[in-house]
Amino acid sequence: MNEYWPWLVLAGLGAFHGLNPAMGWLFAVALGLHRNSRVIIMQALPAIALGHAASIAIVAGAVVLTGLVIKAQALLAGGGILLIGWAIYHQLYGHRHRVRVGMRTGLAGLALWSFVMATAHGAGLMVLPALIPLCLADSPLGATAAEGSIGIALVAVGIHTAAMLVVTGAIAVAVREWLGLAVLRSAWINFDWLWTAGLALAGIILLVSAHPS
Repeated sequence: MNEYWPWLVLAGLGAFHGLNPAMGWLFAVALGLHRNSRVIIMQALPAIALGHAASIAIVAGAVVLTGLVIKAQALLAGGGILLIGWAIYHQLYGHRHRVRVGMRTGLAGLALWSFVMATAHGAGLMVLPALIPLCLADSPLGATAAEGSIGIALVAVGIHTAAMLVVTGAIAVAVREWLGLAVLRSAWINFDWLWTAGLALAGIILLVSAHPS
């Protein structure tokens, strides 16, 4: 089971990210309603997923490159401190993460918006507890190991993004076709609190992993 848990965490976090309206489904629904088109929602989803994947891929690449020069234990500790700091920042200033993109934006603009939002919210940092065990060994990587880690990192990004895309698409279609935006006023939860908690929890997991008993 230890071999599979990082992959399950990546998929689970992908689903969690897909649930967050700030990651794209709300924008997709708004575009569909503004243009009175179901098709635009289906077109928007890949662009949103691409931007999200790019943000996660940058973090995954940084993990692999950092592993060339430092040991995994040090990276775990540093990542934990960074995540907890990001959680504090998000709680204090997360409401400022407002990227203004109009309803007339094209798919390239939508992908850029998704990338900026995922990066600003620390989406890539949140997956570090799963990425580090997958991509790094207990010592600095050699060239051969680094090549293998790049492939693993790409698969990890793909699995995470696929889960995010499925959940984002399902919610966008459900809200557009059946639920309506009124559900946000009556049944939706405060995702900022959940997101902050997710960042902090990921940081704590990394710090505990860096100092095993």
